[in-house]
Amino acid sequence: MRRLVYYIGVSLDGYIAGPNAEFDFYPVSDQMAAWINARYPETLPTHIRKLVGLDGVPNKVFDTLVMGRGTYEPALDVPTTSPYSHLRQYVVSSTLKIDDPTVEVETGDPIELVRRLKAEDTGQDIYLCGGGKLAAALLPEIDEIILKSYPVVAGTGIPMFSGEFRPTLFT
Repeated sequence: MRRLVYYIGVSLDGYIAGPNAEFDFYPVSDQMAAWINARYPETLPTHIRKLVGLDGVPNKVFDTLVMGRGTYEPALDVPTTSPYSHLRQYVVSSTLKIDDPTVEVETGDPIELVRRLKAEDTGQDIYLCGGGKLAAALLPEIDEIILKSYPVVAGTGIPMFSGEFRPTLFT
């Protein structure tokens, strides 16, 4: 069975973005960039893959991406409606309208979406790209968390999990 993997960049104090969804304050070292490019090239948006010479590199771990509206919307500034065209893309939102056949908007229960995706036999996992509210909603279905820990303190912003108090053990 496929796994849902929350692969996310996070500050030392647990924030995945600033209060206005900014993430440009995260220092990406050459070493971290090389690690991402080698291990998880599919986690880079399509336009970035082209810039760093990874266009056409096969997906290694993930073939499907699930993200919330707040994670998706900055892509519209690039501008693109399909920020990860090398992956199957699902945006969880009850109000978003997208006119792009490569991006599916899930208006229903995100848990049910993930359970359907996990039941597929594709040989690759599902990338939970963010954000914090969606991660909290999907917490019972998250099988693994991979943190890209950045040596910076944000002070405030969007937490890695933004939901109710629910201690959950990962081993």
